[in-house]
Amino acid sequence: MNAWTMERRMYTLTLLSLVLSGVGALTVNIPKKLYEFARGDNITLPCTFKLKNPPTERTLYIISWSGEVEGIDIEPLILTYYSHLGTTDVRKHSEGRASLDLDLAKGKADLKLTSITKRDNKEFECRVQVPGDDEGKPSDTTRLVVLVAPSTPICEIQGKTEYGKNINLTCVSEEGMPTPIYSWKSQDVRNMPRVADPRTTDKGGVLSLYNISKDASGYYTCTSSNKIRSATCNITLSVLPPSMNIGSTAGIIGGVVAALVVLIIVIYCCCCRKKKKEEEEKITMGAREDEYSDKQPIRNGESRLADGQEDDRAREDSSLRRPAESAEVHTGRSERDDDDDRRSDYDDRRSDYDDRRSDYTDRRSDYDDRRSDADDRREKYSDRNERYDDRHDDPRDRRNDDDRYDEPYDDREDGRPPVPVNKPLAKDFRV
Repeated sequence: MNAWTMERRMYTLTLLSLVLSGVGALTVNIPKKLYEFARGDNITLPCTFKLKNPPTERTLYIISWSGEVEGIDIEPLILTYYSHLGTTDVRKHSEGRASLDLDLAKGKADLKLTSITKRDNKEFECRVQVPGDDEGKPSDTTRLVVLVAPSTPICEIQGKTEYGKNINLTCVSEEGMPTPIYSWKSQDVRNMPRVADPRTTDKGGVLSLYNISKDASGYYTCTSSNKIRSATCNITLSVLPPSMNIGSTAGIIGGVVAALVVLIIVIYCCCCRKKKKEEEEKITMGAREDEYSDKQPIRNGESRLADGQEDDRAREDSSLRRPAESAEVHTGRSERDDDDDRRSDYDDRRSDYDDRRSDYTDRRSDYDDRRSDADDRREKYSDRNERYDDRHDDPRDRRNDDDRYDEPYDDREDGRPPVPVNKPLAKDFRV
């Protein structure tokens, strides 16, 4: 029901009341045409009535309340009271929420609703029916507005917070009836109230800032309010130079980290490859050096392997290396060049080894010569000792030999003078 229809009905009812005022008739009245309550409240919509004739015990009353939502097709009837039955019939969609506060003697038929919601934004009608008293004003209407407090608003920044940029600070409450009103306040970085810039605009919860600078940094508070209550949200604005933008800085840091990771991986791969080449080179050089080295260390008096045996060992080692060398040929031109360089180094070391081997052979020959000379000297020394023993017998043997003491001292074969009796005996000088 629109406003024009309501006004026409009110005008008609007013004329009827003026016409019937003199003769008396049924009159139903609701004190106010608009009631506002907060969502979740328990409310009472008042309704009074007055009959043409005084009521009696046999008077039959039919009192009903209905609510109609414009544009929504639902059952408008909420409840109905029948006096002859003494019962109140509440419709299913209103059970547990709607009840009738009735006093027939006083002409009161109030509607009570509990925990109202936004769905209760309706136009309610109170109607009284009495048989034989159908003239006058049998019904009256009122409007119920369910108010909803603003929900906590959401504050956001639209745009880049850089020097010289234009940005918007938005503030929106998802709920609120009537529609909330928004207002902004700000403080600087020292938490002191800020004088609003003349170019700044505040409309519908959107605070627009133009050509921002470092002075625009600070704390901004938005308040969303209506008839019920208010709610606020805060936002911190930090205006930075373009080079110090957080997003750009994060991107640069991410790029540097990624580059470092790639560099570490490359270095690790190069080290692994270098280590693998060194191991292969050691294995190859060790196999090649084994061709010219004795299996066991040479002891004094032993000779090296024969040349024929060394050649056989070299051929066996070369036959074992051929598959590896043939496999290396297919790996690439760069590895073959490296192999040639290692082979050249090996040839140089082999030449040095041959020189050292020749020096060792010469030293060994000199050692054998010296050893032979030592043997000769030893034999000569042994001969001299034997001759000395022949010339000098043991004095103790002469002392024990009684026959020697009886012989005269001048009877000696060598013609030397006689030895005195008290002269010490000669000692054995043999080595």
